[in-house]
Amino acid sequence: MSDAPVVSDAPAAKPSVLFVCVHNAGRSQMAAAWLTHLAGDRIEVRSAGSAPAADVNPAAVAAMAEAGIDLSAATPKVLTADAVRASDVVITMGCGDTCPVLPGKRYLDWALDDPAGQGLDAVRPIRDEIGRRVRALVDDLLPGRA
Repeated sequence: MSDAPVVSDAPAAKPSVLFVCVHNAGRSQMAAAWLTHLAGDRIEVRSAGSAPAADVNPAAVAAMAEAGIDLSAATPKVLTADAVRASDVVITMGCGDTCPVLPGKRYLDWALDDPAGQGLDAVRPIRDEIGRRVRALVDDLLPGRA
């Protein structure tokens, strides 16, 4: 029997991220769309809210379309403890929403303006800031692979 260390070519488990905002209709949807766009299937992406709206904010859909990302089929989802449990990183979007706090999870709060009730001109800078933060998140979660 050899004492040599076992080396595996198997990739590390895919990181998972949950974006949370009360209505899951603007910031969290844009963040999830950015992350899916930038990371593809290398990161598992979820978004949810404690009081989901009926639809995604049309200004958020339009702003993301300008960036080449189709958010038109997205639907707000309710936040569950299972979604938190299944995620490595939980990011609230500065909306004051609370999540179940579970050990071993990384929690971040991104203070961002709320696009609710805003026109496209006001949503564009929010979209761009979310995109900047998501790019940094990809670099952090996938070092050397982004």
